[in-house]
Amino acid sequence: MAGNSKRKGAMRKTGSKKGAVVGSGGQKSKGLEGRGPTPKASERPNHPAYRRANAVAKTDQARQQRRKQAENAPETVAGRNPVVECLRAGTPATALYVALGIDADDRVAESVRLAADRGISVLEVQRTELDRITGGAMHQGLGLQVPPYEYSHPSELLDVAREAGTPPLLVALDGVTDPRNLGAVIRSAAAFGAQGVLLPQRRSASMTAVAWRSSAGTAARIPIAIATNLTRTLKEWAEQGLMIVGLDADGDVDIDGLELATGPLVVVVGSEGRGLSRLVRETCDQTVSIPMSAGVESLNASVAAGVVLAEVARRRRLDVRT
Repeated sequence: MAGNSKRKGAMRKTGSKKGAVVGSGGQKSKGLEGRGPTPKASERPNHPAYRRANAVAKTDQARQQRRKQAENAPETVAGRNPVVECLRAGTPATALYVALGIDADDRVAESVRLAADRGISVLEVQRTELDRITGGAMHQGLGLQVPPYEYSHPSELLDVAREAGTPPLLVALDGVTDPRNLGAVIRSAAAFGAQGVLLPQRRSASMTAVAWRSSAGTAARIPIAIATNLTRTLKEWAEQGLMIVGLDADGDVDIDGLELATGPLVVVVGSEGRGLSRLVRETCDQTVSIPMSAGVESLNASVAAGVVLAEVARRRRLDVRT
């Protein structure tokens, strides 16, 4: 009979689940407390999202490390004209690579002589090796290895400009990302009497081998600085008495009305696509445009910079004569 404890085989064993059990009686409330909100999936070690987040973090770290190594790696200027012009300008260099069996002309002979005079190693290599060293660039049998560029501080640019004996003339680039444009702007800045070039830390080309090549060695003659915050640096220069003029297709005046050219001046060149950023445009004391024929929308950033700097140089020459 069910429930008959006297029945043989019906005796309840100690510790079975049936019958009364001993509870906590409220004495172990601490052990009954919750563990708080459930962590995010990316924070739980055994969750696939955690492993994915870890993999992304490692990839980002490796990318940053490669970028840092690339920044500290030497660059190689390729091509006979760029190499000989860099050597003439005294560009710091560690090695001159000459491809075996090339047709030597005056530029090759002068490059070898200048390198030897300065104690730069002259190394003969196979053309395939020079292809690898220059990253497949059109080297014409010559490559010049230059160390990582040493940038100046923005305050050093201002000191150099003030000691030049002429009204300060500085060039700032706002988001120019093509190293060929950067090199061309540096060349124009040096040609028309600017005392320095300022680059923003982010969203800007840097002094790579391509920029060295485009500058034709003039980057060794003019200091280049990096601003952590371009707008803030421009405002600081404005407080020091410099006028800020930005190149803009819809400028306040065209270059014929650029009366600020003869005084302390900063010429700001915008990016290849969007031009001046909003904050930089608001910082400018004046924006200037370049008159063009109908049907032509805009000029390349480096060409526009060259046109305006040439006009500034012309007005300063006239001002000295009068």
